[in-house]
Amino acid sequence: MAALKYAGMDDTDSEDELPPGWEERSTTDGWVYYANHEEMKTQWEHPKTGKKKRCAGALPYGWEQEADDKGQIIYVDHINKRRTYFDPRQAFTVEDMQMKPKRYDGNTTALEVLHGRDLSDRVVLITGANSGIGFETARSFALHGAHVILACRNQSRASKAASLITEEW
Repeated sequence: MAALKYAGMDDTDSEDELPPGWEERSTTDGWVYYANHEEMKTQWEHPKTGKKKRCAGALPYGWEQEADDKGQIIYVDHINKRRTYFDPRQAFTVEDMQMKPKRYDGNTTALEVLHGRDLSDRVVLITGANSGIGFETARSFALHGAHVILACRNQSRASKAASLITEEW
């Protein structure tokens, strides 16, 4: 909080409130950005929270997006016969949740790597698929819907691996 106090941003009890001289704006496709009028800069992250936001959904009923003679976006409310530069969707912004990629290590299984993926439209060829890493990889791909081809040197071991995978599937 000391950094916020030093920057003159601690004068409010709401973390989402913008500091003096800042304005919230949105792009044509609904992403929210912040304009600092004192420094004449813009940024995507909220100046206090550091979070990104976007407008949820389409414009409300009766609203239309146009451009004025200077090329700036203007919002027209046809029902109440008003025009504004403020995007009415900003009343319904949602926080942009960025998923951080999961870190994998030597203990990660193939099932963990493929978690949540639909591979039903994929064909996969796995060499050495009758045992070890090849078997676990083939099993994981099959359990996620992929058509798996087991490439093995020994026909009987390949048949056994295929039956184990089919049994579990």
